[in-house]
Amino acid sequence: MYDVKAVYEAKSVSEAISLRQEHPQAVIIAGGSDVLIKIREGKLAGCELISIYGIDSLRGVTLEADGTLRIGSLTSFSHITRNALIQKYINVLGEAVDKVGGPQIRAIGTIGGNTCNGVTSADSASTLMAWDAVIELTGPEGVRRVPIEKFYVGAGRVDIQAGEIQTGILIPKESYENCAGHYIKYGMRNAMEIATTGCSVNVRLSADKKTLERLRIGYGVAGPVPIRAHKTEAAFNGAGVSLATAEGISKSVLEDVNPRDSWRASRDMRLHLCSEMAKRGFIEAVRLCGGEIL
Repeated sequence: MYDVKAVYEAKSVSEAISLRQEHPQAVIIAGGSDVLIKIREGKLAGCELISIYGIDSLRGVTLEADGTLRIGSLTSFSHITRNALIQKYINVLGEAVDKVGGPQIRAIGTIGGNTCNGVTSADSASTLMAWDAVIELTGPEGVRRVPIEKFYVGAGRVDIQAGEIQTGILIPKESYENCAGHYIKYGMRNAMEIATTGCSVNVRLSADKKTLERLRIGYGVAGPVPIRAHKTEAAFNGAGVSLATAEGISKSVLEDVNPRDSWRASRDMRLHLCSEMAKRGFIEAVRLCGGEIL
């Protein structure tokens, strides 16, 4: 049994916003793969729920006129993985969310729920960080768009204001055009496992595939929120595509990350993982982008 006081079902974005205003303490529920567990654990016992699962306009992946990839917040992990636009332009996101839970979770879990949950271990988060995603929020004052780095404001906390719901995730054309990326998740098991550490790397190479025109590295569980390795990116943008660059990146990222000790892994182990993942992710991203590490 679930200890729930009331459930309100929204049929449209405007209705969901109205319900948020009428019931400011209510919890938004979509697929429920995170919320229902918290209710069973007693963390949300006696709560009110606002279900947005019936708002079909928040599902699907589209390409906007300016080339922006728009992912509706209710798009499930399984639909993201199989979507033709994702496979063409940002296949690494499909690969990342395909590592979430098992088939049942991926069929019901949504990209919006994964990001709004605010946890640093979310498999989508480091890839969305590395691709400069923008979070779209809709509320009483209209639409607000927040870069994903500013969306995560603290451990388990995100920037959703009173009356707002997340309606989309946007990937600008500049962030994916002529780029390729790779995501690595480390866990003690190969499946049904929360990430001990996750790393997503993408690159854009010069026409001759010899120079690194752009580097992006995102991490999960390398800090209290998903993070970007900005110092390393700045240091190696413009570097030659080589094993020396890969080795340099693996050392440099240690200045960007700040993992903690936990029962899953020690800080030292996570530092080692961050270093090795950056190297392996870079090498594979270069290969996927048509380059070769010599």
